[in-house]
Amino acid sequence: MCSHVSKLLLKGNRVLVVNSERAMLSGDRYKTIDLYKEYLEINSVTNPIHGPFHPRRPDTILTKMVRGMIPKTKTSGIEAFKRLRVYIGTPDQLRNMKTESFEDAKITRSPSRYISVGEVARQIGWKGILRINPEEGTQNGYRPRIEQQDKQGKKIDVENKADKKSHNSTVSTKV
Repeated sequence: MCSHVSKLLLKGNRVLVVNSERAMLSGDRYKTIDLYKEYLEINSVTNPIHGPFHPRRPDTILTKMVRGMIPKTKTSGIEAFKRLRVYIGTPDQLRNMKTESFEDAKITRSPSRYISVGEVARQIGWKGILRINPEEGTQNGYRPRIEQQDKQGKKIDVENKADKKSHNSTVSTKV
């Protein structure tokens, strides 16, 4: 799927990927998780705060996959990457848009040979909510508000940073 998305971006199309947590990775489930966990161990020798920073959310994992397939240092790649939007779940404003899927990117073998990006993200530290039914919960898989108590015992609604951005996994193109 990511190769199709990168080709569409380079052709000048605007691409919106929804339900990123439901995108599938091929290969053995446990081997895939182990490879991602090994990848997370790579950090700076002097100070891990200096990076590299590894994505744990499904939308950022897919974004990095697509970013690796376009020439990110050339102006054509930079412009193409700006036309990409990846969402967790389906945002309300995109629910009535026509979606496309790629026939050769669909599962053809046994489902046991695949693992979803959402499951990998959960295994490597993502704290979001995986929903089986897309009608449940919020548009982006996160709880919309966190209730906290201040020092006087009053409840305060605090917006979750993830609510300000929506990210997800079926492809919708806009020319």
